[in-house]
Amino acid sequence: MISKDKKAALEKEREERIAEAEIENLSGARHIESEKLAQILAARQLEIKQIPSDGHCMYRAIEDQLKEQDSAVTVAALRSQTAEYMQSHVEDFLPFLTNPNTGNMYTSEEFGKYCDDIVNTAAWGGQLELRALSHILQTPIEIIQADSLPIVVGEEYKKKPLILVYMRHAYGLGEHYNSVTQLVNTATENCS
Repeated sequence: MISKDKKAALEKEREERIAEAEIENLSGARHIESEKLAQILAARQLEIKQIPSDGHCMYRAIEDQLKEQDSAVTVAALRSQTAEYMQSHVEDFLPFLTNPNTGNMYTSEEFGKYCDDIVNTAAWGGQLELRALSHILQTPIEIIQADSLPIVVGEEYKKKPLILVYMRHAYGLGEHYNSVTQLVNTATENCS
């Protein structure tokens, strides 16, 4: 059984660790990135719309952006269309995929598995999948980041771009995509 003094000391130590973590979060990469993104987005009258961190975040963010345009496409459909497009345009994607173990370009079999994983797993999406989605949707996709200029994939399309936020330090796992929504002006909203 833990003595009263020992229990109090453990509780004090726990509270000190929490306080240290809060201070670290205020100066940590995640907080700094969030602050920069909030400023960038506010200047464009936008704010982050949180997307779950489940391996499907890029596809969910695209799905969310499409809902704003009254499109009911699902994450599963986006994943399937992405894999199909990549498989039918192998020469546009294969040169950019390398086996991390060998450093060599993917073989046809590895590329096939890569595309199967897009459809059948929660494999993260990135630049290649965004390129495929831009062609599928015939829409530019703009990616806003904290520490660099926005990237636009599919600039050749003249529609209003879908806008995603890419976060390098969002979660313990690392990178994450969110969607955006129009910033609500609370000053005008509170007027009656």
